[in-house]
Amino acid sequence: MERKPLDLLIDTNGVWLSRNGLLHGVKNFEVSRNHIHITTDCGSRFTVRNSRRSRSARALRNNKYRKACKNCKLSDERITRFVTKDFGRGSQARVVTAPKTKKSKPQKAAVVKSVSSKANEMPPAAKEAKKEKPVKPDYTPAQKKRITTLLSPADDLSSVKELPPFKELETELVKKRKQDLRQMYEKDRRHQLAQLERDISLFLIEKGFMEVRTSVMIPAKFIERMGITEEDPLYRQIFRVDENTCLRPMLAPGLYNYLHNFDNIMPDPLKIFEIGTCYRKESDGKEHLEEFTMINFCQMGSGCTRENLLKIIDDLLKYLNIDYEVISDNCMVYGDTIDIMHGDMEISSAVVGPIPQDLDWGVNKPWMGAGMGLERLLKVKHKYTNIKRSSRSISYYNGITTNLR
Repeated sequence: MERKPLDLLIDTNGVWLSRNGLLHGVKNFEVSRNHIHITTDCGSRFTVRNSRRSRSARALRNNKYRKACKNCKLSDERITRFVTKDFGRGSQARVVTAPKTKKSKPQKAAVVKSVSSKANEMPPAAKEAKKEKPVKPDYTPAQKKRITTLLSPADDLSSVKELPPFKELETELVKKRKQDLRQMYEKDRRHQLAQLERDISLFLIEKGFMEVRTSVMIPAKFIERMGITEEDPLYRQIFRVDENTCLRPMLAPGLYNYLHNFDNIMPDPLKIFEIGTCYRKESDGKEHLEEFTMINFCQMGSGCTRENLLKIIDDLLKYLNIDYEVISDNCMVYGDTIDIMHGDMEISSAVVGPIPQDLDWGVNKPWMGAGMGLERLLKVKHKYTNIKRSSRSISYYNGITTNLR
């Protein structure tokens, strides 16, 4: 049997299956020369290759799914038609098809296919009621998500008694965000994450710390040397390059190596720090990233006390103008820790050694150190609701969405 291309499968099924088996409704899609640009009912937008043999094409042919997307609000009837392949009444998807070749003449108007125009018609009585009394907009989940993405911390909609229609509000916010980006380009041009790295580096260097840089790829044995075994949750969060190499989930292994190699070479106390990218298979959320930036500083030798450690942290956070509180905690790697909190979010974890793992790294002197996530510091500093706004990204620039077309 001939395999249908992916665009025909989407047109027929009116749904999309994600890699994790989540079933989405397809609101519309455009077909270019080799790709399909899809918008789901929940507002997600993405581009896939138009292939007959792709994973997506196989998934739509096999019609197996794990669960339906709650934000797409797929009806039981629509799901049943997909599962049973009963498409007698047509697709639920509204499809916009672009020319497939460059030689094709441009279309004067989009071609739209829908299930039934009558289903979308408003009864006469409802039309009259709408004329008589304005209706307060009821945004869909996808529209709410879009508005949330467009908002900046300076925007305040809480005082607005009645929100305007979605398109009107979206247009206004898009205009504001474009102005914000143009202002940044004219006045500053510095990326917040990169600038924060420079500010922290300057602060620590002036405090007598020396900056080091270590490899992102580390030997897998370093993870075991940190005391992380297969039973620990962090073990399952590690990105592995091959059997013997992984992407570092923390900066500590590199700093441990420097403490060992620089011992008896540098003056006492030895002070070093590193700012670098780390990787963990983190759970999705407003405070977690799989690719994030850490600052770790440590001091070995004399003066390694809790009081001195907290003084450095206090000076740094005052320098960054970030409020915090100190609590005691315990973690799987270092044992007893000092956690630095801003509200409910941990922004730093600090330790005063020695700890049992020191012997495995050849470190036999007192030490102290702390680590901070830079994206979390930016989230606090700029009052972002989602940490993705402060991350390395093509979706946001300095907290502003780049999806403004």
